[in-house]
Amino acid sequence: MDEALIRSLTPGVLTVLVRRGADFAAAEDAVQDALVEAVRGWPDDPPRDPKGWLVTVAWRRFLDATRADTARRRREDRAEEEPAPGPAPGVDDTLQLYFLCAHPSLTPSSAVALTLRAVGGLTTRQIARAYLVPEATMAQRISRAKRTVSGVRFDRPGDVATVLRVLYLVFNEGYSGDVDLAAEAIRLTRQLAASVDHPEVAGLLALMLLHHARRAARTAPDGSLVPLAEQDRGRWDTASIAEGVRILQAALARDRLGEFQAQAAIAALHADAPTAGETDWVQIVEWYDELARLTDNPVVRLNRAVAVSEADGPRAGLAELAALDDTLPRHTAVAAYLHERDGDLDTAARLYAEAAHKAPHLAERDHLVRQAARLNSRHRQGR
Repeated sequence: MDEALIRSLTPGVLTVLVRRGADFAAAEDAVQDALVEAVRGWPDDPPRDPKGWLVTVAWRRFLDATRADTARRRREDRAEEEPAPGPAPGVDDTLQLYFLCAHPSLTPSSAVALTLRAVGGLTTRQIARAYLVPEATMAQRISRAKRTVSGVRFDRPGDVATVLRVLYLVFNEGYSGDVDLAAEAIRLTRQLAASVDHPEVAGLLALMLLHHARRAARTAPDGSLVPLAEQDRGRWDTASIAEGVRILQAALARDRLGEFQAQAAIAALHADAPTAGETDWVQIVEWYDELARLTDNPVVRLNRAVAVSEADGPRAGLAELAALDDTLPRHTAVAAYLHERDGDLDTAARLYAEAAHKAPHLAERDHLVRQAARLNSRHRQGR
């Protein structure tokens, strides 16, 4: 079985069923049944038109389920809509499916979970692991999301802002390495940018390109994380950086600043610095001020504290950090870094170890453990 082919075909098959009138939950169940049949039969007898085969089988499974609880007239009307055998149209409906999954009535977490399940082809267990919640909790969240969008048709999709939020969250899951969807999120954002004249769409595309340009340098050959200041900038994708900066400049010129443009501006300043020591931290702090004004997001203020420490010294960063809720994600890791920069290695080592227990991803946990071990080793050698 070609799993990549199956994953690429699934969104289009699901879209065909929904367009024909199947509600989202029933369509998704029917597609899953068709995929089971494919796993059983394709290795011995692969179809000439895989997508057409999946559409036909999924629609029949949907009809079978419909006949159990729908009136005869409705069954007959839908049965007449069954397509004649032949090649299925090669239309990429993935972005339209994102609009459906990103319905405004869903919370961002439910929308991204539903998208990862229906469009990304991930299992509920995989999504639950990415969100660090029990599988049963994630199953309930996805079920509620399905019920919410079950009556939504493609002529009543979610708005652009919601789709941008979901694409951003999907990209971040992919960028973490746990769910490898970053490139797909970029592809879909390109499609959206080509069809929608919106500066924040351009801002998100620029942000994705600028972050993705550094991906090859973010991990060492053994899989361990490499902090931004220690990355080999020769491994950064300069073509993606140039494209991201060009898109960002055009968006900023329209004078309709949004959070994705502000984030992209920060990423561009990092990308523009030949070395970590030449980073324009003063300007980065100014962009964080804009971002905080736009979002009032405490995580933005946490990142701003790091930028302030680089621009004005660790004591200034620690003063900013003291005003924030210490239960924020990665607050302890930031505190460890700032205490290390301030010379308090004992406190920094303790905080690195504490942060490792809270880390959401294995690679990040291992990085923090190594930081704690490094400082403890220096402390022992200094005795």
